[in-house]
Amino acid sequence: MQIHKNFFTTITLFSLFSLFGLISCGGSPSNNTATTETPKPVVDPLPTPVIIDDISCNVSYPLHISSIHDESTGATVPALFDGNKTNTSSWQANTTDSKLLLTLAEPASLKQLIITWKNSDYVHLFNIYGSKDQVNWQLLNNKAQSEKNSLFPEVINLDQMGTETALFIRVELAGNDVSQPSSMLEIEAFGCQQDVSHNIELIDWYLSVPTDEDNNGKSDSIKETALADGYADPRFFTLSKDGGLVFTTSVSGYRTSTNTNYVRSELREMLRRGDTSKQTQGVNKNNWVFSTAPQADLDNAGGIDGELNAELAVNNVTTTGEAYQIGRVIIGQIHANDDEPARLYYRKLPENSRGSIYLAHETLGGNDSYYDIIGSRTNTASNPADGIELNEKFSYSITVSGHKLTVKVIKADGKAFEQVVDMTTSGYDQGNQYMYFKAGVYNQNNSGDDHDFVRATFYRIDNSHSGYSN
Repeated sequence: MQIHKNFFTTITLFSLFSLFGLISCGGSPSNNTATTETPKPVVDPLPTPVIIDDISCNVSYPLHISSIHDESTGATVPALFDGNKTNTSSWQANTTDSKLLLTLAEPASLKQLIITWKNSDYVHLFNIYGSKDQVNWQLLNNKAQSEKNSLFPEVINLDQMGTETALFIRVELAGNDVSQPSSMLEIEAFGCQQDVSHNIELIDWYLSVPTDEDNNGKSDSIKETALADGYADPRFFTLSKDGGLVFTTSVSGYRTSTNTNYVRSELREMLRRGDTSKQTQGVNKNNWVFSTAPQADLDNAGGIDGELNAELAVNNVTTTGEAYQIGRVIIGQIHANDDEPARLYYRKLPENSRGSIYLAHETLGGNDSYYDIIGSRTNTASNPADGIELNEKFSYSITVSGHKLTVKVIKADGKAFEQVVDMTTSGYDQGNQYMYFKAGVYNQNNSGDDHDFVRATFYRIDNSHSGYSN
């Protein structure tokens, strides 16, 4: 009995061992036993470092910012580069020592930075650094605080401490002068990736900008020679990357005279071409007259009748303020002594994707007559079917031949619109009425947020007159 019991015990153990593959026939390892090799770690190749060469160029235009991050929270801050400078689009720092990281769309030679602070009642403290790789940083600014109670944001020069090529910009904030965190409406970067130029002859014009550097209570005028020699201010008048001239003005600012209700960044025609022996005003060689004027004026004027041709794109219009002022800007004019025979408007309402074009004709000492050319000028205008979107190129011409005023607008697709005005009874055939063209942006909003703005890029501005050669 004992032997029988041990036999079955042996058989049972043998079966169990065989079941788990521990014993196989012939005493050799089971063919079902899997051998597992330890996997080798996969090593990714080291990334090839991006080499950014130094960029050398001598102009400045707006740079495209692809992102802005609050480094203290890691959050993106789209409000600071959305092109909206109204009070509803802003950013508030959490602490006085916050840092913002700006990433450009492509490396650039940095020239200027503009920070639009939400509250200019305080002095804001900051430093600005540039980097190609976010490892090596170079201090770029030699002025580390903002101006107090300024109507306009300051231009912060970034190339005063040596030219810096960068893909990244860091703005380190230290709060304001009462130890509060700073708040901003917008950050704009300027510089270049290559040299560009425009094709507009500026010796025939002077420029009005809404600053008052000479403290005379009126806006500043940049004379013909300074303008032709390359004057620029990224806040009001600068190059564009595609070879245009960018005109910008906000709601707030200084005006050209006490009779003017709005601010502007606008060219004024100057037929004297820098010859200051010729007076700015009057029937003289600096200005032109209609061919219906008396013979004495025809003899004394710098030109007779005229045509202004321009190609442009309106980039921004105001979205705040009184309903009748929102979205409108004058982009071309004929100005007389005190009146305006022609004012050409672009207007886009916030709820519309396209803008309208209309003309105003003012009789001598009288009232305005309005003519809708594309869409409607009303405060409740529907989206015009043939309207012009922001950033869409188009051209216009303003022509005077005797009593006939003709305005043409041509869209990029070639579709043309025309308005003719009979000026027989407008009064400009009287003596001593001199004329000059104007082009740029004349903001028709003085009720919106202070930094709400209009902007247009002009690619061509040509002026011509009978009896005048430029």
